[in-house]
Amino acid sequence: SRLSWTALLALAHLTYLLVGAIVFQILEREAESNNRNHFQLEKLYFLANYTCLDREALEKFVQVILHAWETGVNPSGNSTNPSNWDFSSSFFFAGTVVTTIGYGNLSPSTVSGQVFCVFYALCGIPLNLAFLKQLGKCLTIHLGRLERGMVSQAVEVIAVGLFFITGSLLFLVVPPLLFSYAEGWSFGEGFYFAFITLSTIGFGDYVVGTDPHKDYISVYRSLAGIWIIFALAWLALIFNVGARIMDQLYANELLLAPGRRSRSQLKTHRNRSSAQSGAFHIDNEWDGGNCQI
Repeated sequence: SRLSWTALLALAHLTYLLVGAIVFQILEREAESNNRNHFQLEKLYFLANYTCLDREALEKFVQVILHAWETGVNPSGNSTNPSNWDFSSSFFFAGTVVTTIGYGNLSPSTVSGQVFCVFYALCGIPLNLAFLKQLGKCLTIHLGRLERGMVSQAVEVIAVGLFFITGSLLFLVVPPLLFSYAEGWSFGEGFYFAFITLSTIGFGDYVVGTDPHKDYISVYRSLAGIWIIFALAWLALIFNVGARIMDQLYANELLLAPGRRSRSQLKTHRNRSSAQSGAFHIDNEWDGGNCQI
């Protein structure tokens, strides 16, 4: 059967991330290995030659540590630590590029990697926005169908409430628990990381899969990248529904107090309310198999 537009966008998005992961890995992994080996040599040289530490030697070593950190090498690790540019980490990095999260703890250090990153972001950010928009529309349509299938308003409220509770558990509660377990964080730190990530603030103070003393499963960061994509789509739906509810409340206030607004203002807000209420009832426009994956 013919692929739907949603499935096509999902396939294109996944393919784009996979290609980006492969290219970033090819461009950056060797440079990272060289930087890591150079730092280890500097550390050994420092330990062998500066048994009596002076200020100049300390300042020099601090600069070496800063340079290592800027190039993605963890100063507390060694040359045998897992690469920051293996496939799983590269996939995660590609996801942070197209979602504009940009933690800042890792970035391309080679000129070729930096040039590729610029063009990759130019194409990937619009693709990611289109994918999230389409996914949000599909979720909205299915939520609207759920609403219309309810026999009473009370059942409808319960069903929609369960929908949002399930989404919250799936994207905002369970992942922080898993991150806390895998990283040794508290739940508060895991939730903080999830919120900072999904709000696309991306401070970079907490990032998954970066502790050199932990043995992560090979697909750990890839799974984290997939979580980010779908959680962002779910949050987009929440924001759309919240905006619709606020607009309807404002329109209802105008209808209840018509003396405070002119007729033209009331007509404008009735039209806006009607348009916004279509957020859950737009499957007539999108029903042509576009949201059937």
